[in-house]
Amino acid sequence: MPRREPRTQRCRTGRPRPGAPPDATRGPLCPTRGAAKPPALVASPGRAGRGGRPGPPLKRRAAEPPHRPQPQPDMKRDPQQPEESSEPPPRPLLSSSSSSSPSGQAEGAELAAPVWIFGYGSLVWRPGFEFTSRKVGFIRGYSRRFWQGDTFHRGSEKTPGRVVTLLEDCGACTWGVAYEVRGEQIAASLEYLNMREAVLGGYDTKLVKFHPQEKDAEEPILALVYIATPQNPSYLGPASEEDIAAQIIVSSGCAGHNIEYLLRLADFMRYFCPQAEDKHLFSIEEALISILPCLYYTEESLEETASVPQKSKG
Repeated sequence: MPRREPRTQRCRTGRPRPGAPPDATRGPLCPTRGAAKPPALVASPGRAGRGGRPGPPLKRRAAEPPHRPQPQPDMKRDPQQPEESSEPPPRPLLSSSSSSSPSGQAEGAELAAPVWIFGYGSLVWRPGFEFTSRKVGFIRGYSRRFWQGDTFHRGSEKTPGRVVTLLEDCGACTWGVAYEVRGEQIAASLEYLNMREAVLGGYDTKLVKFHPQEKDAEEPILALVYIATPQNPSYLGPASEEDIAAQIIVSSGCAGHNIEYLLRLADFMRYFCPQAEDKHLFSIEEALISILPCLYYTEESLEETASVPQKSKG
């Protein structure tokens, strides 16, 4: 019988015995302790073929690449919709909920910018609304004139009164009082003045630069002012100081006599702005004072005549 070839044997350490043919396709039959496990194989290791032939080489499974998310296809964004952002929305500058106190809304309202309202007529002594502070001062580019008619506050439909308005004049200035309103005072004061000046008085609104009388004032203040224009239906226009004074004497409205309006305005200029000049205002005051004695004398003479008994004729 032919002599059979001995099988290739390996020792416990995985090293082939001397004289045995090398078998690189198969790993060690008994790996050493503490050694790392070999990579997983596609098929379990089988026995050698008949006749001591080595089996077919086993393929090692390739390591799988790490999972990566597949890129999503670009979606067309609607140009009318705003682009989404991961950043949080900005916080509001003022928020009523930022304060834990019950007056949080009032405290937030006080942080708003104040509004200044300039008065040059009856507002200097009777503003009629709540305010935070007031300053005496002037505005440039306007002169005060008794050219506006009044059929409600200082007159009637039959005898309209005369109140002041502003006339654009580059070299002139008008003195008055500016009132500072804040928070809830703003809406309340504007609503009141729109009814008092705009609706009933026929005035329009403008923004002007107000210069305070205080010496330490650095910059002018932007203030709101009500001005009657010639397009106003109650606008009366220019007249002589004597004619204006005569019309003021016989006029009276729901707010009082027109004489009171003139004298209060003259007193304000005399006591609060002694260095300022208002020739138009003081000329009307002088004309009114010169007419009043004649008016009083005529009324007294009529009373005396009515009290004296008349002699019967014949």
